[in-house]
Amino acid sequence: MTAPVTVAVDIPEVGDPRLKSWAKVVTAVDETKSSGWAFEGEFIATGGIQDVAVGSVVLVYGERGSRANPRPQAAVFTVNADSTLTPEADASGAAWARTLRDKVAELVSGELRPPPGLDLSAIPDEALMAEVLRRGLIGRSGE
Repeated sequence: MTAPVTVAVDIPEVGDPRLKSWAKVVTAVDETKSSGWAFEGEFIATGGIQDVAVGSVVLVYGERGSRANPRPQAAVFTVNADSTLTPEADASGAAWARTLRDKVAELVSGELRPPPGLDLSAIPDEALMAEVLRRGLIGRSGE
């Protein structure tokens, strides 16, 4: 099986960079939780370039306001093959995680479809064929 195609993506910062911030490549969502702990995956740095698999769902969290009274903000993106991010949803306030949970769960569990206008010609044939076989869309003999 071929490794996923990764691209260099500029992960944005959300909120005030002097306050708490983080980003995560979300691989699963625990739908029994309504806090930030619902989002499972690997943490990545914000405010710079990171290598991320095409089709990944990235959650970016930050805060605005003062240290004594921070206001959470979060944004969800999907990673495109051309190294761009597509904004999918955003939320702010104390209920940010619950507000985003169902949308992120849908993005993570749904069939990954290329966004309209995505040029798949840059992806090697072997990688595309490996993904088609992995999904069981055609048999091993190319049926």
